[in-house]
Amino acid sequence: MTPADLSRTVLHAVRRAVDEDALRAPVPARVRVERTRPGGRGDYACAVALQLARPAALPAREVAEILRARVQGAPGIGGVEVTGPGFLNFTLDGDDGLAVLVGAIEASGTEYGHGDDLVDTTVSFAPVDEPRARVVTETVERLLRSQGAEVRERMAGGEALHVVAVPASDRDLFARLGSDAARWALLRAAPHDRPRCTGSDELLVQGESNPLFRVRYAHARTRALSWNAEQLGFRSAYEESVDAPVLGALLADHPGVLAAAARHREPDRVARQLEAIAQAFFDFHDGASPLPVGDEKPSAAHRSRLALAEAAGTVLAGGLSLLGISAPEVL
Repeated sequence: MTPADLSRTVLHAVRRAVDEDALRAPVPARVRVERTRPGGRGDYACAVALQLARPAALPAREVAEILRARVQGAPGIGGVEVTGPGFLNFTLDGDDGLAVLVGAIEASGTEYGHGDDLVDTTVSFAPVDEPRARVVTETVERLLRSQGAEVRERMAGGEALHVVAVPASDRDLFARLGSDAARWALLRAAPHDRPRCTGSDELLVQGESNPLFRVRYAHARTRALSWNAEQLGFRSAYEESVDAPVLGALLADHPGVLAAAARHREPDRVARQLEAIAQAFFDFHDGASPLPVGDEKPSAAHRSRLALAEAAGTVLAGGLSLLGISAPEVL
């Protein structure tokens, strides 16, 4: 069960409780679930009961118990516990969640993380001429569409994003850096923060100091692994459990990051997410190679690691695409 699946399951429980008149409150458009913080209970937590308590005129813990009864036993959920003032804490069942996640990414391809959170939202932005505002607005429009929103033609009176402009001395950014590096320089900082254009030539350096290079190189490395595996006579297949909790958690959280980036109009969230996935991929790759080493023969472990590596590459490519940045297979 992915976080998006869990969110839909909880939302269905809320609708069911309202339909059964066990809960008198408006059904929210979506329900947010988050990975449990260190020291917390279960795998994921949800605060929807606290959100519904006031309109339902009930204590939050009572609302949580109403929902717990309707979520407990759902496919993929091993247990549900109410903690604190009314948090719902979910423990997923004993199946290998990473296998489900890799399968979901393989099925969705580079559109993994696209959803329908904003399907009832219609947005139109005001026309923009300033370079950074134009890049940020274009990217936010793509993010909104990825979550099901309808984005209409820009028009006077439309929504205007608060974007710190590029200094006049850096208006040659695209000519100097090219489209990919220029877009990264303009999107990596939050829209309300000043972009780091000074010294941005470092984004052309092919080395670890360049975050854009690391993200794109991680993607290219996953593609090289697949090609090398084919030369060795095997392909990816998630057949046994892989120990990669950090990478798995980041991939599982990716749909939530995209949805939040769209809602808050903050594409920098996607850039930071891609940096984190790239670092987690390199850590995973360095700890357990997806390819046989020395006299090793390809095994289920290698095929499973390769499947996870390919999933990471797919997510990196999809995220870069939303930022309007290319993901070359060779660097």
